Amino acid sequence: MIDIVRITDYLTEDLINLHLKSTSKSEVLEELSDLLAKSDNVGENRNVVLKALVYREKLGSTGIGKGVAVPHAKTDVIKGLTIAFGISDAKINFKSIDNEDVNIFFVFASPTKDSQTYLKVLARISRLIREIPFRKELLACKEPAEVIACIRKRESGS
Repeated sequence: MIDIVRITDYLTEDLINLHLKSTSKSEVLEELSDLLAKSDNVGENRNVVLKALVYREKLGSTGIGKGVAVPHAKTDVIKGLTIAFGISDAKINFKSIDNEDVNIFFVFASPTKDSQTYLKVLARISRLIREIPFRKELLACKEPAEVIACIRKRESGS
């Protein structure tokens, strides 16, 4: 049996911010860490997750192109994989592979031991985000519930 990993299994409305205020890469990583910390999986370990995200960015930008970044990190201090989502009011220089600024962010953190799920989530986000209509739909969302519905629709293949 194939183990299907869904983004919507790890993303809740309270982990979505459609109006990120950050204007720099370091600020947006702070703001995204704040979002992740709303989850019981991360909670008081926000600073450890932030350090892990910053460390991961030093290895190479998670700006995957087309205005999208997928900051991600593994650490032993969190309880379970957690995804947050944000849209920036400004385009942010994230040193993306295509040199385009970023305004769509999927950020996630995972326990170190959960590498399989971590990689499946990364692959799923990367596949979905390639589609121009999907990116446009995300940018048109006005409420967190719409983001979840948009992702769920794409994950179900509709």
